Amino acid sequence: MTAPSEADVRLATELVRDAGSLAARMRRDGIGDSVEAKTSVSDLVTAADKAAEKAIVERLALEHPGDGILGEEGSARESATGRVWTIDPVDGTYNFVRGLDWWCSALALTDGDDLVLGAVYSPAEDAVYVGGPELPTTRNGSRLSAMPDAPLSLACLTTYLHPSKLRNPVGEAYVRVARGAASIRILGSGSMDLTAIAQGKVHLFCQHSVPDWDRLPGAALVLGAGGTTTQVEAGGVLWSLAGTPTAVADAAEALTADPAQLPQK
Repeated sequence: MTAPSEADVRLATELVRDAGSLAARMRRDGIGDSVEAKTSVSDLVTAADKAAEKAIVERLALEHPGDGILGEEGSARESATGRVWTIDPVDGTYNFVRGLDWWCSALALTDGDDLVLGAVYSPAEDAVYVGGPELPTTRNGSRLSAMPDAPLSLACLTTYLHPSKLRNPVGEAYVRVARGAASIRILGSGSMDLTAIAQGKVHLFCQHSVPDWDRLPGAALVLGAGGTTTQVEAGGVLWSLAGTPTAVADAAEALTADPAQLPQK
C-alpha cells in the first residue's frame, strides 16, 4: 500500500472543503432551472455539481498536471504518473436538490492499484473526513476511535437499492443479506453513509454496480478506521461491501450462498 504524503492529505482536504462550500453557496442562492435528470428522475445533476467538479479539476491541473482525473460529471484525464484523482463533486444530489443535509463532496486518490486516501466534506456538519489504508481516519483533524466489530445480525445495513431494481437473481442475492441484518437504511449518499460507518454509527454498506466515485472515497475512510472492504460477484452483478470485518464477511457469505442450501423460513 502507498502511504499519502502530508501535502496530498492537505490538498485533498482543501479540495473537498472548497468544492462542498461552493455547492452549498450555490444551493443557498438558488439552483432553479439548472437541475437535470441523468438516468432517472432521482439521478440528478445541477450547475453546482458541474461547478464544484470544475473547481477541483482546475486546481489539480495547476498543482498535479501529470495526475489522472476521473469525475462523475465527465471530467477525465489520462495519468502520466500512475496517480488518479476520482471526484464526486456532490454525492447525494437528490438530497441536495430537496434541501436535505445528507450530501457531501468527495474524492479519492489512487496510485496504480493502490487506494491512497479518501476525503469527504459534509457542509451540514462543516466536517472533513480523511483516511486511507495507511492513514488513520480523522474528522476535522481528530482521529476517529477504532471501529467496533459487529456481525451482520447486529448490523445496520445501508444501501441505495430501489425495490424496482431488485429483480431476480439480483434481488435474491440482496435479500439473503438484508434479511440477516438488524436494520436497514436508505439515506441517499453512499459516501456519507460510509462516513457514518467509519464512526461506528452504522455497520455495513451493501450495493451493487457502484462507480468508483461512489465507492473509493468512503471505502478509504472505512479502511482507515479499522474496517474492511471487498467486492463479490453474485446475481450477475458486482457487489461492493464495506464496514465492520465480521458484518462484511457475513454479507459476502450470504451473497454467494447457494439458495438451495439455505434454511427455509
